[in-house]
Amino acid sequence: MTIPARIRYTLYVQPIDLPVFNPVALEVLGLLEDPYTDILDVVRLIGEDQALTAQVLRMANSASYAGRSRCETIKNAAIRLGARQMSNIAMAASHASLHASDSPLVNDIMQDLWLHSHACALGCRSVALSTGQHAVADKAYLAGLLHDIGKLYILKAMDHISQTMDVKHALERSLLQEIFSEMHVDLGCRVMDHWNLPSVYRDVAAYHHAEQCDSRNILLTIVRMVNFNSRNFHLNIYPTLGETGGDHAETSPLFMDDVSWTKMEDAMTASLIHFT
Repeated sequence: MTIPARIRYTLYVQPIDLPVFNPVALEVLGLLEDPYTDILDVVRLIGEDQALTAQVLRMANSASYAGRSRCETIKNAAIRLGARQMSNIAMAASHASLHASDSPLVNDIMQDLWLHSHACALGCRSVALSTGQHAVADKAYLAGLLHDIGKLYILKAMDHISQTMDVKHALERSLLQEIFSEMHVDLGCRVMDHWNLPSVYRDVAAYHHAEQCDSRNILLTIVRMVNFNSRNFHLNIYPTLGETGGDHAETSPLFMDDVSWTKMEDAMTASLIHFT
């Protein structure tokens, strides 16, 4: 299906201020960029948002993150998980809550997108840890979580367009898939620029479907490989976009062995267990 010119124009010119990030979670991300971040700073900031606090605790106690005992408070969770992983969970928990719509079709696609993004986040962190890239493990998690932010923006924007403009078929699945294919990378970069996210995440959004990439960019290499392999778990949300960088192309600089593959697969399948 061809994207109507009116919709294409509207997607590009409307302000990038739709709710694709939680403001408190963005502040937490800012803390994550500071090497001197203190756990108590993270606890205090998350605690300022009651809804986010509840979401973080649910996720911290889910199968993908839980330890031997449940965390009853944000401080307990932060002490067990550490400031940086706690910051990542805050971003993921707030991100999950934004994948919802009154439109049954949009809501269905948003849920698929969340499963894909969360699985990629966990898979990317697992790959970083199992291949000796411990220093970038937390950034790998966020890069995996946010690489398809353009798709979330498209869904939010199209939901808004369908309610405010007289546009036929605005919420047809085939049209949304076509918009994903043609526009989610460019719009994802615009979202990253608008919210002034660190360039390492913008690069991932920009090049995760590129035919070639710099293998020295470890974050991008990890995300491309995990994103490609998400199809093995039926987590690769439309479209395939002529996916490049399969396991044979992307694993060479990562030195993936059988143990690394197994850990990645376990992490990604664990994400299918809902934390809500």
